[in-house]
Amino acid sequence: MSVSSVAADQSVCAPLPVLGRDVTVPLVTGGEVTYAALDYAASAPALQRVWDDVAAYAPYYGSVHRGAGYLSQLSTDLFENSRAAVAEFLDCRPDDQVVFTRSTTDSLNLLAATLPAGCQVFVFETEHHAALLPWVSSPGATGRGGRDARVTYLDAPRTPAQAVDTLERALAGRDGHGPALVCVTGASNVTGELWPVRELAATAHAHGARIVLDAAQLAPHHPVSVRDLDVDWVAFSGHKLYAPFGSGVLAGRADWLQDAEPYLAGGGASRQVARRADGGVDVEWHTTAARHEAGSPNVIGVYAIASACKALTEAGFDRLVARERELIATVRAGLAGVPEVRVLSLFGDDAPRVGVISFVVEGWNSSHFAAALSAEYGIGVRDGLFCAHPLVRTLLGGDPGGVGECGAPDGGPAALNAIRVSFGAGTPDEHVERFVRAVRELVRDGARWNYRTEDGRCVPDRG
Repeated sequence: MSVSSVAADQSVCAPLPVLGRDVTVPLVTGGEVTYAALDYAASAPALQRVWDDVAAYAPYYGSVHRGAGYLSQLSTDLFENSRAAVAEFLDCRPDDQVVFTRSTTDSLNLLAATLPAGCQVFVFETEHHAALLPWVSSPGATGRGGRDARVTYLDAPRTPAQAVDTLERALAGRDGHGPALVCVTGASNVTGELWPVRELAATAHAHGARIVLDAAQLAPHHPVSVRDLDVDWVAFSGHKLYAPFGSGVLAGRADWLQDAEPYLAGGGASRQVARRADGGVDVEWHTTAARHEAGSPNVIGVYAIASACKALTEAGFDRLVARERELIATVRAGLAGVPEVRVLSLFGDDAPRVGVISFVVEGWNSSHFAAALSAEYGIGVRDGLFCAHPLVRTLLGGDPGGVGECGAPDGGPAALNAIRVSFGAGTPDEHVERFVRAVRELVRDGARWNYRTEDGRCVPDRG
C-alpha cells in the first residue's frame, strides 16, 4: 500500500479532513487508485484535527489521578476537561455523569450491570447486538451484575408512529410498576433511518420507565442533546465519531450508577480500603463517575473523543447535515437507477436518515459484490448482517430466528447477507460518485476478475 500526495486534492470537497485521505491501493486489474473508505458505520477514519491534537499531547503523557508530578497533573486536568467537553457536546443536565468506557458495547453492558432488581427491559429487535444482547446472556439467565432482567423484545416497526405505538402498548401491559428501561437506537446501523427518540422518551417516561439512547450512529452525523431528547442515558463510541484508540461514553443520570456495585473492582473506583479485624476488607467506593472507571484511564482515547466533539461542533452540524444529505441523495438516486438493486428500509424512501445505506443486488451474493468493489475499484464497504442479524433477516424476508450464511460467495444469490455503504464528514464527492459508477458497471458488465472463498470470505483468485 502506498501513499500519494496528489490524491489529497480529492478531499477538498470533504468538510473535515481525515487520515487516510491520500492512501492509494492496488487494483487486481492493474494500477492504483485512491482508497474510497465507505465503511464509516463500522469505524470512521480519524479526523486530522484529532490526530494532531493527540500528537501534540503525547510528549506530556502521564498517569491520570495517580501522581503529584507535573505530567500526571497535566494529564489529569486534560482527562477531566475532556469529560466536561463531552458533557457540553451532549448538552447534559447539571447532575448527569459522564463515564468513559471502551465503546458503545461496553457502555451498554455497564448500564446493564447497574439495573435495579426486577428491572424490565424493552428493546426492539431492530437494534445492533450491542443494544440487543447485554441485558441477559441467554433465555432464563440473569442480567449482568446478578440481577434478574426481564427482557421484552419488540417486533420491527414499519413507521416511526408504529414504533411509538408498539412501545406504548408494551409498557401499558407490563407487569407491576417496578423499574423499567427502554433501549433504542438514534439511527439504524443498517438502514441509516432516524428513530423518533423524543417521542419514544416521552412514552417511556409517561409509563414510569427510563430510556437509554444508542447514539453510535447518530452522534457522528447529528447533534445529540440529552436535554432536548429527554433521554436518561446516551451511549456512543469514539471510533465512530472520528476518534480512534478504543474509548466510549455512557452519559446520563447518576442514581442507578451510584447505587450499583462498581463495573470493575480496583484502583480508581475505590476511595478508601481498610483491613478489618476479622481479616476481611472494607471498601468505600467513589460515588462519582470514577466508581465505574477502575484502572488507569485511557487518557489518549478520552482526549481523542473530546477533540472530535469540539471539531464537529466548530464545523457546525447544520453545514455537515446539509452536505451529507446531498451525498445521500447522490447514492440513493444512483442505486434507484439500477433495477437490480433493492435498498433496505424500515420506514420507507422518504424517511430521514444518516449516511448509512444497505442494499442487495439481484443475481449477486453480497460478499462477492463487496469484494469486487474493493479489488476492482478501490472501494471499501461492508457486507454481511452488520451485527444486527434479526433486523437484516427481517428486511431480507428470511427467518428472523434462523441462522443464515454471512458472507460466503458460494452461498449463492439467496444467501442472507447485504451490502452497506456509509460515509460522513470526511467523504469526498468523488468517493460516492465512484461507488455509484462501480455499482452500475458491475451489474451491467459483471466482475472483471475471478473470486473464490477463503475462510468464509470472498477474495480475488490470484492463483
